[in-house]
Amino acid sequence: MKLVVGLGNPGQEYSDTRHNAGFAVIAALAGRYDIKVREARYSSLMGRGKISGQDVCLQQPLTFMNLSGQAVKPALKSLGLLPAELLVISDDLDLPLGSLRLREQGGSGGHKGLKSIAECLATQEFPRLRLGIGRPQEGVAVEDYVLSRWSGTEKVLLAATVERAMLLVESFVLYGAVEAANRHNGKAD
Repeated sequence: MKLVVGLGNPGQEYSDTRHNAGFAVIAALAGRYDIKVREARYSSLMGRGKISGQDVCLQQPLTFMNLSGQAVKPALKSLGLLPAELLVISDDLDLPLGSLRLREQGGSGGHKGLKSIAECLATQEFPRLRLGIGRPQEGVAVEDYVLSRWSGTEKVLLAATVERAMLLVESFVLYGAVEAANRHNGKAD
């Protein structure tokens, strides 16, 4: 069993924003594998199913980004999983739009959702998949940028990135973080 968590903010006003890239991947996985992410547990929407024949639980925390750890910790504990069996999917300002980076462990890189999870789990040793959203133009506040919606052109690139992220999640479920990173890290062609 693996727990795959997509980070984002709940509510219609945040849907389709850059900060909800993790939610977008969970929604795409749920659609592809017919996993109903509807069960309200652990301050989240949860769904169980199979990806590439392996048992998984998909999670979308409803705690808002900065409190994501409060949802992830009880889910991980209830499922009897170790942090290494967790994959957290988030947006990343420091990666160009279209880039993916999977790390087996590491710091939060300033991402408050990852920081909350690390604090609640008392470890930074959990895999995380970062989807590049790029940096805002000069004069645009980071907070405004991450909560802004994708442009039409960006949506096309985002769709391709989400598709690649799903392949990476499939590899993670089958082979683990290191092999998945070797196969899929980097920018889209």
